[in-house]
Amino acid sequence: MPVHLTAEQRQLALRLKARGLSLREIGPQVGCSHQGVALIARRSPRRPVRQDRWVPGPGRLTLADREEITLGVHAGESFTVIAARLGRATSTVSREVAANGGRGQYRAWRAHQRAREQARRPKTPKLAHAPLAGRVSRWLAEWWSPAQISARLRIEFAGDPMMRVSHETIYQALYVQGRGELRRELARCLRTGRAKRRSRARGGAQNTGQLRDMVMISERPAEAADRAVPGHWEGDLLIGKDCKSAVGTLVERATRYVLLLHLPAGRDAHLVEQAMRQAITTLPGELTRTITWDQGKEMAYHARFTIATGIPVYFCDPHKPWQRGSNENTVSV
Repeated sequence: MPVHLTAEQRQLALRLKARGLSLREIGPQVGCSHQGVALIARRSPRRPVRQDRWVPGPGRLTLADREEITLGVHAGESFTVIAARLGRATSTVSREVAANGGRGQYRAWRAHQRAREQARRPKTPKLAHAPLAGRVSRWLAEWWSPAQISARLRIEFAGDPMMRVSHETIYQALYVQGRGELRRELARCLRTGRAKRRSRARGGAQNTGQLRDMVMISERPAEAADRAVPGHWEGDLLIGKDCKSAVGTLVERATRYVLLLHLPAGRDAHLVEQAMRQAITTLPGELTRTITWDQGKEMAYHARFTIATGIPVYFCDPHKPWQRGSNENTVSV
């Protein structure tokens, strides 16, 4: 009995059988032998079956979509026809099939599991691989540019994907605080001489709009990470239709308790700071240890807030919403 299969795999096997595929054709699609598919079709499981609880995000292909792609490929349909039936772009279907072995090797369940692995956050950084980080560090110290390093790695390690990295990844590891794969002092080896990226669209302006005196999440107390001690909060703004209204949210990491910040007069920094102060000071001191926020301009008065309340504010790294996972998941519900 194929007890290792999830409930979703079993249901997929039964649906494909009902759509006319043979047992030998269904087996590879669900990741088991054709004998296993025959057992699934003949009798119900005798024990509870494990559920696969991962659900793709909005706009992503679902297991049902991949089932339709499998049937379309099996029937010899074009990607345009399959995409029209799914209500998707033709390029979405063609990329999905190409990334999972092409028409001859496409398997619905295997493609679904690959999508799940790619969606996992946070991902292990490429430069966490010590041999790669060492080679990049050595060439940076020799005044090679990230673009030169990336190109040279592709030549010297053509058969080893673990020893290849894009120039953008190197720049990010040097510029973004909290990334420890490359030594921070290596940023001085860049030919620009800058330790911070500057947008070309600003015409060389020095004012980047970054908040002053930010303390990054890498310096937040370790007790905030394991949720064992209450009092560590995560915050964000919810913007209404046409950006005409906003409400702030504060979620406590241990209990998931939510405070709403009412902003009827707007979301300017001083208004957000006042609303935060009014909401947080109603709580006992042992429940107000830290606040973690993103780098939005509404937090321009974070230092004033900390002075008035004694509560430090920590900031996430750019483009890393999972560092405020409690807030993100609560607000999305």
